[in-house]
Amino acid sequence: MALDTATDCRPLYEKVGGEIVALIEGGTFRVGERLPSIRQLSSKLSVSINTVMQAYAVLEDRRVIQARPQSGYYVCPRAPEITAHPVSCGQGFRATAVTFSDLCQLVIRNMMEPAMVPLGSAVPNPQHLPFEKLNRIMSAELRRFGSQSVSYMMPPGSERLRTQIAKRSLLSGISVTPDEVLVTAGCVEAVQLALRATCRAGDTIAVESPFYFNFLQLIAEMGLKALEIPSTPREGISIEALRYAIENNKISACLVIPNFSNPLGSLMPDDRKRELVQLLEGHGIPLIEDDIYGDLTFGQQRPVAAKSFDKKGLVIYCSSFSKTLAPGYRVGWAIGGRFQDEMERLKMMTNLAVASPTQLALAEFLANGGYDHHLRAIRRVYAKNLSQMSEAVARYFPEGTRMTRPTGSFMLWVEMPQGVDSVKLFHRALEHRIGITPGAIFSLSDKYRNYIRLSSAYWDDKSERGVETLGTLAKELLESWMQLA
Repeated sequence: MALDTATDCRPLYEKVGGEIVALIEGGTFRVGERLPSIRQLSSKLSVSINTVMQAYAVLEDRRVIQARPQSGYYVCPRAPEITAHPVSCGQGFRATAVTFSDLCQLVIRNMMEPAMVPLGSAVPNPQHLPFEKLNRIMSAELRRFGSQSVSYMMPPGSERLRTQIAKRSLLSGISVTPDEVLVTAGCVEAVQLALRATCRAGDTIAVESPFYFNFLQLIAEMGLKALEIPSTPREGISIEALRYAIENNKISACLVIPNFSNPLGSLMPDDRKRELVQLLEGHGIPLIEDDIYGDLTFGQQRPVAAKSFDKKGLVIYCSSFSKTLAPGYRVGWAIGGRFQDEMERLKMMTNLAVASPTQLALAEFLANGGYDHHLRAIRRVYAKNLSQMSEAVARYFPEGTRMTRPTGSFMLWVEMPQGVDSVKLFHRALEHRIGITPGAIFSLSDKYRNYIRLSSAYWDDKSERGVETLGTLAKELLESWMQLA
């Protein structure tokens, strides 16, 4: 490996990046393989560490390589990337009444069926969770707080747990006191309380598109209307389209997932988060932020929350430990800003309190259980799993398939050729005991019919065989469609 410094006029970091790209294209480094460390490459090329860091940063921005925490840099899958969905501000945005979908129920029911290959489940693999330590901690806490463990912890919830959540919120750029935190039964309840505090039946909620189907169903159950705003895998919800929608519709609240959205996996840049908050503040519209995946970044630093830019208390921050520690504990929280008191009142009216034993256990785990150590480990696992799943999709699916390249979480959004119907693929996959999530349920307009969401949380040899089977089924559907076209 040698640099041409005599005839190449590009900046030095660009030359280093060009050498890496040439080695990848030449097959020296293959998809999923680890690249030389920054220090190794600096020594080999006789350039500064900063130059190599710049080169790697540029290649990471171009999605040629990806960083994995505590591990290094790896070659990204070479399948085409989904970079954007069509965004048009010239077409009128209309709120849609959401209807309950039997397909959603079928998808959820089959997600955790033991006999299924769980490629559609947005649930962490218990084998990657510290369940043994959590069980020991809960047992000890039940002995330590005997009577308290069987008593109600009335809203806002366990003070010790809220204190730990408030401390960790600083990593998200949020500075709050424990009294500003409300413990909820998971993130879904936090979002539900936020919607109830800000909206009434018949109101319109602006949401990302594509968007988490369970939230669409929640909106339906509450008698609300959803207004879909286009979102891109690189930047999340389109601020420009949202601005147009606000100018032409009466919107009561906006519900988004800025950090590693579901299903796109998009990470909204900080300046766009700030712009989003400022836009909504200017119109007095509450922002309901779901940040359940923020702790699962593959980078060195946790992304900040949109709530960190909140100046008027209009952002309601919602999250939980369901994706990182214990989905079965059903412990989440909300930071409600000016809506905090109303949300506490609604929480008490809904189900009184969250289970005391799980609050006690998580408070102790956060204080002394090594949560950050656990996060570093699980981030490495998911970064590797997602890379391997992406490579498998690129290998087995029909030509023309594209996918996102998330920098956090464990989900992959896959765009198949136009002739592959994801609902048909879902039903055919069930016949092979494979669970996936069809793209059609992430929208009200059926515009993601040839998309699927895959989960790499349970990735293993069986999962790869499942992806291979899915690829074969997708090719069969495409062939049938082409014969009829």
